[in-house]
Order: sequence, then C-alpha cells, then structure tokens
Amino acid sequence: MNAARAKGSLASEVVGELRRCWRQLPDKGMFFALLAAWLALFHFLGNSTFGYIPTASVFHWMFNAYVSSPTVVGERPSPLESPFLWLQRVSEGMSSSDDGHGLLVPFVVLVLFYLKRDELLRAVTGIWLPALFIIAAALALHMVGYMIQQTRVSIVAMFIGVYGLMGLVWGKGLMRASFFPFVLFAFCIPLGSLAGPISFPLRLVVSQIVTVLSRSLLGIDVIREGTRIFTPDRTFEYEIAPACSGIRSLVAILAVSTIYAFLGFRTGWRRALIIASTVPLAVVSNVFRMMTIVFAAEAFGQEWGNYVHYGGPFGILSLLPYVPAILGLMLLGHLLKESMPASEKPKQGADQ
Repeated sequence: MNAARAKGSLASEVVGELRRCWRQLPDKGMFFALLAAWLALFHFLGNSTFGYIPTASVFHWMFNAYVSSPTVVGERPSPLESPFLWLQRVSEGMSSSDDGHGLLVPFVVLVLFYLKRDELLRAVTGIWLPALFIIAAALALHMVGYMIQQTRVSIVAMFIGVYGLMGLVWGKGLMRASFFPFVLFAFCIPLGSLAGPISFPLRLVVSQIVTVLSRSLLGIDVIREGTRIFTPDRTFEYEIAPACSGIRSLVAILAVSTIYAFLGFRTGWRRALIIASTVPLAVVSNVFRMMTIVFAAEAFGQEWGNYVHYGGPFGILSLLPYVPAILGLMLLGHLLKESMPASEKPKQGADQ
C-alpha cells in the first residue's frame, strides 16, 4: 500500500514538474510548428534507397533497422491490428538486432532533459538568428545524403537540424546547455554492415586472448583457427560469432560511459579518458563471457556451454559482459574523482 502511494506521489510530482516547465518555456508554439515541418520533410522525403524497405520515410527505415532484418518486415503485424503481438515482435526484433538500442535512446535523452530541466530553462535567451546557418547546413547535408542514397547521412542531418531549431527559437545558451544529452542521439544511427570493420578485429582479439587464457589459466587445450576455437578432438567449437564480438556490448558500454563521463566529470580530459576506456572494457567483458562458456563446456559438456552461450535462465547470463565493464568504469571513476569546486562547497555555519 505504501509502495503504491509512493509511486503515485512520484508520478504526480513528475507531472507537476512537466506542467511547470511547459508554462515557463517561451515560444513553444513556434518551435513545435517548425519541428513538425522539419520532421515531415524526413518522413516524406527522407529515404531514397528503395530496396528491401520500400519507404520514403527515414523513420520507417530506422525502425526496421532497430527491430529486425528487413527481409522479415512483412511478417510483423500492424500495431493497430494486434498491439500486444506487435510489441512482442518488436521486442524480439530488438534483441536480435545489433542496432536495437536505437529505439531506446530517445527515451534516455528525454529523461536526461528532464533531470536538467532547470538548467535548460535558465539557459533560454530567445531567438538566435545565426542558428539558421546550422539549419541550412543540415538541409544541404540531407540533400547530399538523399542524392547519394546514404540514409545514415540524412539521419545525421535530421538531428543537426533539430538542434539548430532549438538554437533558433531558444538561443545559443540552450544549445550549449543541451549539447549533452542531445549528443546521445548519435546512438540512434544504425550501423548495420558498417560495424564489420569494427566487429571482425574485435572477434580476432577476443579469440586470441581466450585461447591464451584457456591454455595458461584454465589448463584447457584448445586450437584456434581465425575466430574459431576447437577442442583438440574437435568435439566442440567455440565460435567467436559477430554477436559475441562485442559490437553490441561495445555500443552499450560506450553509451553508458558517455553518460557517466558527462554527468560525473567536468574536465574534458577526464571525460575523454572515461569514454576511451570503452574499447578495452568491451574486450575484457567479452573475454570474460567467452571464458565462462569455455569453462562450462569443458567442465560439464557441450550442452552446458551452449546453455551459457544462449543466456541461461531467462537470459540472465547474457548480462555477464557488462559486469566487468561496470566494475571497470566504477574503478576508473574512483581513480579520476574530481575535487568539488570551492564555489560549490558548503560554507561552515551555513546551516546554523
């Protein structure tokens, strides 16, 4: 009962804060009218690549990149016909897509905007005409992406244009204050096949480290051929597949480290170091995951290795790669801990 009351009071508090911010926000009618026109452009003339996904909407193109392979688009039901089945298919598609996180990023950005609401409201200064150059540059970039049939270029242009519209209506100060979390929209850009040059080297590195550790640390004799690891009698194969290469965990850890860097640190070099730690942390995390698979298969048989590989009960073991990453970020953050500026330190006797 108390928990329900607490949830209700929290929800009412959030709604109250949103209403307050809405009342204090100036020129919102102008902004949302311009935003609707800008997004309409990308809905009706956003995508020029009519392959597996015959749509002119950049949003439709992005959605299908987030939830599944475009070859099964027709198999998903309409949300109007069967909303629950549609949500189930979307959830399944997100879990099987390396770009599924893109569907969650806008919600993360909105939450961070809410947390910075007072700072953003204070930064509003009014119309700033130089932002028109940013919008014009975004429009030109979209035209280039449309002509060369590179939808990802148009996606970048779309977000730059939205950022420019914010500066046009609410001023340069708001652009500066909202740069983060707005920069997180970069994670909405589907990588798709572009992840190959990143994925394959990671697969090689992980397979090499796992081979060395299996032999020296666990005493398990394995043979490596490229990204494939075998037992000597070849009764079991540990394939460092693309899904195990760290590309998903790399993007997820990069997003978490970026948020942590901007929220937890002020100095640029500390932020850069936190973000740069993403790659080694992703490698360590995926080596840890592969080592658990090798150990389970060696100790209890191939079936157990496969069981761990596919996530175990309720997919819990699929979270293993993030354990070393989160611990590593916490340790690095502790070592880089900043001292509080003198202006923010509480004055003695202030509470007296």
